[in-house]
Amino acid sequence: MSIARALISVSDKRGIIEFAGELVELGIEIISTGGTARHLTSAGIECREVAEVTGAPEILGGRVKTLHPRIHGAILSQPQKESHVATLELEGIDRIDMVVVNLYPFEKVTTANDTTLDEALEEIDIGGVTLLRAAAKNYENVVVVSSPDQYGSVLRILKGDEGEIQSEARRQLAIDAFARTRDYDRAIHRYLACYGESDSALPCFLILEYEKVQDLRYGENPHQNAAFYRSHLRSPSPGIPNAEQLSGKELSYNNIMDLDAALAVVREFDEPAAAVMKHATPCGVATAATLDRAYEKALACDPMSAFGSVIAFNRSVDMATAKLVHETRFVEAVIAPDYYRNALELMRGKKNRRILRAPFPDVTEYHLRPEQHLRSLGASGLLLQDLDVDIFEKSDLRTVTEREPTPEELHSLLFAWRVVKHVRSNAIVLVSGTETVGIGAGQMSRVDASVLAVWKGGKRVKGSVMASDAFFPMRDAVDAAAEAGVTAIIQPGGSKGDEDVIKAADERQIAMIMTGQRHFKH
Repeated sequence: MSIARALISVSDKRGIIEFAGELVELGIEIISTGGTARHLTSAGIECREVAEVTGAPEILGGRVKTLHPRIHGAILSQPQKESHVATLELEGIDRIDMVVVNLYPFEKVTTANDTTLDEALEEIDIGGVTLLRAAAKNYENVVVVSSPDQYGSVLRILKGDEGEIQSEARRQLAIDAFARTRDYDRAIHRYLACYGESDSALPCFLILEYEKVQDLRYGENPHQNAAFYRSHLRSPSPGIPNAEQLSGKELSYNNIMDLDAALAVVREFDEPAAAVMKHATPCGVATAATLDRAYEKALACDPMSAFGSVIAFNRSVDMATAKLVHETRFVEAVIAPDYYRNALELMRGKKNRRILRAPFPDVTEYHLRPEQHLRSLGASGLLLQDLDVDIFEKSDLRTVTEREPTPEELHSLLFAWRVVKHVRSNAIVLVSGTETVGIGAGQMSRVDASVLAVWKGGKRVKGSVMASDAFFPMRDAVDAAAEAGVTAIIQPGGSKGDEDVIKAADERQIAMIMTGQRHFKH
């Protein structure tokens, strides 16, 4: 199909003068609505107003402009049907081959806190949505352009194919147009449905849509089908959906889960950090002055469990770090903001190892931003919560024992507190300096988690500090920690047994801090 005539009606004027000018250069006649027509003619671009085509003026303050048979007949007609051609000839209607429309900024206006209901209603586009839907329905005969972001690609096609846009390109533009009207109607529905309700941090309607990235070989186990999806609303947030795989086999379901968990850990720290993950739980986490040293310390926490692990870094991987990773036995995958060229070449030497790059939006920003976390309840429901982000300052911490932690202990306690929230509950983390030395994860009792962490840590537990993701109901875990040589503890507090727990710490000369904040991870 060739394009002889285009209707342009846009609220967002970005790039429209340049786009329309290029259409005119290609010999395409422009028809436009009042405001857009004035914008184009002021730039010297010749166009006919819709009112001239329809013979009817815009009415109701512009609420009705394009809702007319001479417009929609021109868009919806099918030239391959003789009856349609005859009708257009009888009525003196010229076909419209391209529709360029973007909608009133309803979403933008309704995000302002002072927008009234009447103001919001005026931003509900009627004619524009109808034009997009009509053109998209008839995409075999009409090109529909629903966003300024499409102007460049449409012009490239027109100039490269002698003014013609092939069927598959028209189909994709139609899909984009229907996606736009869908999102627009959802925004209107959500606003009106929730209007007048008390303020809430979470939406009253949760509308989700994801596009398939790839089919996976299987899920958690070989008998389970699985696929990887990404939100169609692309977020700049660092994460697996926005990561680039640079080498290795295709990612598995379990790889993706572990990489996501590992990346969340290293994003906690400003200093160079490394996390070694297995089954979405840390086997070792550390920070240090250099990335290679951080990795050495993280791996040393539990090298046996690290077999088949994934590794995350919050700095570009240099050659020194790459050599250590390359020498580590059986690493499933590595993720980092970037890699030095020689380091990447070395790590690619093991062809099955997956290597991913997940740049952070800002190289100085590694902490978790406020985000939300979804969990499926089968096919019938979802749970939605804010991600677990620390909301207290150092001044909020409360020392409840006779002995205050030393500055060195406090530094280690805060490191442990950031790690423990990434460990499955019940969780205990033992730390020396800024490296984990023992982790007890996923136990049904807190004392078992403490015993497991101490057993994992061995001799390195002596002189370490402990973080607990929730309060101690009894003193038994504190006694176990003291027997192993733990010198300071950080925990939320709030148990009926707090008095006995504090008494146990005082008897053992252990410093204890309460945060008032819990870090369960189920």
